[in-house]
Amino acid sequence: MLNRSFIRRPFRYVFWNAALVIVGVNILVFLYLRIFPDEVRFLAMNPAFVVERGMLWQVFTYQFVHGNFSHLFFNMLGLVFFGIAVERRIGSREFILLYLLSGTLCGAFSLLIYVLTGAWYVFLMGASGAIFAVTLAYAVLYPDSVILIWGIIPVPAPILVIGYAAFEVFNLIFASSSGVAHATHLIGYAVAWAYCLIRFGINPWKVWKRRF
Repeated sequence: MLNRSFIRRPFRYVFWNAALVIVGVNILVFLYLRIFPDEVRFLAMNPAFVVERGMLWQVFTYQFVHGNFSHLFFNMLGLVFFGIAVERRIGSREFILLYLLSGTLCGAFSLLIYVLTGAWYVFLMGASGAIFAVTLAYAVLYPDSVILIWGIIPVPAPILVIGYAAFEVFNLIFASSSGVAHATHLIGYAVAWAYCLIRFGINPWKVWKRRF
């Protein structure tokens, strides 16, 4: 059993814009799939392919695949806006661990949900789960930050996260199928919450309570 000191041992702080490197990787994968569109079957996550054909890598690679330019643009915009600030606070190594672990666990738990519900023919793709994890980390690390929605409406970062969580729960329960993986987004929040508790020893709720 790993002791707590090992789990919370910090990396040596370095900063080298890992968030921008991840953006670059996503752009390269997007361009690659425009040239070789059939390859999406190997990189996006399909439950049948993972379970029946053993394509376990899809649990990881799906997060670098985007269906169209809009999907890519808004995910990368979120990564630039929130990710760079988080990376500056915790360092590049910690940020890479947070981002990739969140994305991979979102894929793994989404796969479990798809298998249990018999959704064998969906293709999960996109960095949204990891981006949601990063936004929660941002709201924990910068609880006094205010985000301008549409560049006009000021919303404190913790309220933005809580509001998005409520929106995703509502859509998960009541909305018809839209191709948006609401469960994956919520898993991203849950993973980041657990990461803050386990890795940083920070309870997000206590941080936000002090803020308000």
